[in-house]
Amino acid sequence: MIDKNLLKMLVCPESKEPLKLVGEELVCDKSQLAYPIIDGIPILLVEEARKTNSEK
Repeated sequence: MIDKNLLKMLVCPESKEPLKLVGEELVCDKSQLAYPIIDGIPILLVEEARKTNSEK
């Protein structure tokens, strides 16, 4: 679980937009990327993110 105060500070490295916690990932709606959380550590590397299929 990610600390709520930490989550408020984290942004997407691609779009610089806030991230939201969805399951075991941090998701950015603007860039449509989902960053994994491995062993409680968010991996905020664009190369490690998966593309989401969000329609905007």
